[in-house]
Formats: sequence, C-alpha cells, structure tokens
Amino acid sequence: MKAPPTCPRCFGSLHGPNAWSSAWRCDAHGDVLPFQPPRPPSLAAVEALRKNSVVPVWLPWPLPAGWLVTGFGEVGDERTGDRASVVALCGPSITHGPADVLIVAEEPGVGLGAALAGLGGPDPGEGFDAGPPNAKIEVLGHPTPLWCVAGSDDRAVYAGEALGNWLWAIFWPAEAGCLIALSELALLDLRDHELDLPFGAFSPRLGG
Repeated sequence: MKAPPTCPRCFGSLHGPNAWSSAWRCDAHGDVLPFQPPRPPSLAAVEALRKNSVVPVWLPWPLPAGWLVTGFGEVGDERTGDRASVVALCGPSITHGPADVLIVAEEPGVGLGAALAGLGGPDPGEGFDAGPPNAKIEVLGHPTPLWCVAGSDDRAVYAGEALGNWLWAIFWPAEAGCLIALSELALLDLRDHELDLPFGAFSPRLGG
C-alpha cells in the first residue's frame, strides 16, 4: 500500500482534502502542498516527474565520476502539479567514504529545501545572499551564484535562485560541500532530456 503524503516543511502527517476544502493541512504549518512518498531510482520515476513537474528537475550532467542517481521526490498533487522536485545522488567524497547530495528546485514558500537542509523556515531566510556568493554552479549553461546557508552541522547547504525558483544543493557529510566547487557541476533540466542514468541504492536522505 502506498504511504500517505507528508508535510514538506516537517515531514509530519497531513489531513487530506475533504468536502469543505481541497487543501492538505498540517497541524503545525497549516495548509501546505503534499510531499509525496519518495520514488526509488528508476525510469518510471523519471517519466512521472517529467509529466507532472511544474518546476525544473535539476540533474548534474555529466555526472562526476562514480556518482549514481539514488531517488526522486516531489511536492504537489494531481490538482496542483509538482511545485518542488528533488533529485538524490551518491558518489565518492573528497574525504573518506561516500557523499550524499540532494538537488532541490521549488517555488518560494513550499519549504522542502529548507526542511531537508535542517532549517526552521520555508525559505533560506532574509539576507542569506547579502554577501558575495560562496560558489557558482552552471545552470543551463549560465553561471548561477549560490550562498552557504547555516543548517544542521552534519550537512553543507547552498541556496540560490534559478528560473524564478529556489535552487538548493545539500551535501552529507558537511565536508562534502567542497564538491560543489571541485566537481564543476553543471545542471540540466531532466524534463528536457532522455538520458541513460546510472542508478544506485535508494537514498536514505529523502524524506527527512
């Protein structure tokens, strides 16, 4: 049986639409868009996001050596379309052991990126981009600035804006955050490309 959707801001349970309201409701955060159960890495998951997503589905391509795609997530339903997408990846870190990475695209206010980053608010927070950017990532061929955002100590968090949506890059462990510069990541929108993706084991990082 399919698991029920959860709140994108806290991953708690939701009250579903009823005769009086078409909204999903979280006891802590009010009306929210539903975070659907994460999808294991597969072509079927890719096709579902291509069909449903209103926002880009960002994927680093070409993937750095040894990296694998390890899952997908989305926020929205059939009525709204997907207003946030997340692609999970895993690969060798600069330090010992593997690194997990989540790339999130979302409309402002959805809150999934902030929740995955370990932040309390729905967005990066006022003034997060006040200084010079900490990194740049190529998005559809254009250099795009990203800023470090203080989240949980076990991860490195970068946030910026691309095509009018929030762009988040979240790395575990925190030391793996240097990959954003050293790997020269370039993002493309998976909705517009048919790629032969290398899949790995389902990511434990999706869903909080």
